[in-house]
Amino acid sequence: MPDYFILCAAAFLAGLVDAVVGGGGLVLIPALFSVFPNMAPATLFGTNKVASVMGTSAAAINFAKKVRIQWSAATPAAIAAFALSFLGAYTVTHIPTDLIRKALPFVLIAVAIYTLKKKDFGKTHAPLLSGSREKWFAVLIGGGVGFYDGVFGPGTGSFLVFLFVRVFGYDFLAASAVSKVVNVATNLAALFWFSYSGHVIWQLGLLMAIFNIAGSLIGSRLAIKHGSDFVRKLFLFVVSALILKTGYDAFFK
Repeated sequence: MPDYFILCAAAFLAGLVDAVVGGGGLVLIPALFSVFPNMAPATLFGTNKVASVMGTSAAAINFAKKVRIQWSAATPAAIAAFALSFLGAYTVTHIPTDLIRKALPFVLIAVAIYTLKKKDFGKTHAPLLSGSREKWFAVLIGGGVGFYDGVFGPGTGSFLVFLFVRVFGYDFLAASAVSKVVNVATNLAALFWFSYSGHVIWQLGLLMAIFNIAGSLIGSRLAIKHGSDFVRKLFLFVVSALILKTGYDAFFK
């Protein structure tokens, strides 16, 4: 029972953080590895995806009720992310990921520095793209991040938020809303793969999903209530935590 309590609490917190800026895996995946140190990593990742896909879906629905989601960008990005996430999951079994693991902390540092230096970054919603350019940039971003999520994964939601602000000109709140739609697609593709290969503990995943959904609903409401400035601050906090975690994993493990 104490183990299940820890996992449910972690799922709730992961859902809350992930609903705003992504990065829920920073909370829930270490908790799963702590409780089940001898279980196959693929099974823990697959079980995490059950909670994650449901929590992210709940956040996406909540955002759609209150925030105008740019479906002209979200739809092609989600389709490309779903397809490329599948390809990434297949590719990871054929290529080493050491280079990605070592490069990731430096990419995240660049993202953090850029966001800190640009004080007005993501504060105003002024879309820069439309028509076919919007569609193709959405496909490129969705496909690229989806492939990364399938191959490696940490920080997927945060990368989506950053790119929708930087490339599309969205404010942080609108970018977070669109990123949830795309993140649902990447999580769903990964869940299909893990389920097909038998790496899901469904009972545990569904139990965690209840708490992840509760956290996601609260997180998305906090984002909607407090706006882009709140999302920007939490984004910087999560990116900083990702830098520490991925840096430790890459160079000290």
